[in-house]
Amino acid sequence: MIAVIDYGMGNLRSVAKALEVVGAEVKVTDRLENITSAEAIVLPGVGAFYRGMENLKRLGILPAILDVIKKNKPFLGICLGLQLLFTESEEYGIHSGLDIIKGKVRRFNPNVKIPHMGWNQIKFKVKSQIFKGIPDNSYFYFVHSYYVEPEDRDVIVAETFYREQFPSIIVKDNIWAVQFHPEKSSDLGLKILENFLSQC
Repeated sequence: MIAVIDYGMGNLRSVAKALEVVGAEVKVTDRLENITSAEAIVLPGVGAFYRGMENLKRLGILPAILDVIKKNKPFLGICLGLQLLFTESEEYGIHSGLDIIKGKVRRFNPNVKIPHMGWNQIKFKVKSQIFKGIPDNSYFYFVHSYYVEPEDRDVIVAETFYREQFPSIIVKDNIWAVQFHPEKSSDLGLKILENFLSQC
């Protein structure tokens, strides 16, 4: 069973539906026991960083997230779910994140159109098993105004260009995280979710 964490930050049902399409048994949940007993965890999300952290704290599920990551269960962060893994964000002031990946979440250069919305390419720096069958320079669907900046650049698997290069895929141990929305990215997005399922 894959737990999709429900913390009130958008697109949960579309992520769950996409996972079901590739054969996963999915539970959309905000319950501690469901998260800790799941075989894998997905943290999706759309919206403000600080609000996401507030909701996770209010629901009391931060310890469960940290616990499943420590136990090396497969973990997938999507969009805001990627950004929340970082130390802090400068969105609406400085706000602390989960600090699982050291680094910051920064706003795009004001000279570009914000949000970065629509189809854009990813360029692999290294290949990971979860991205097997995904050709280099493939297009995925993005919607975001901030990007991650990890201290350790070795966690960056792929980058995307939007006036400047930014990390679009991060992998660290049992954590996979993407800035784009695989559930909105047609067949290649489903392929990523299928590959994630194969790791569970």
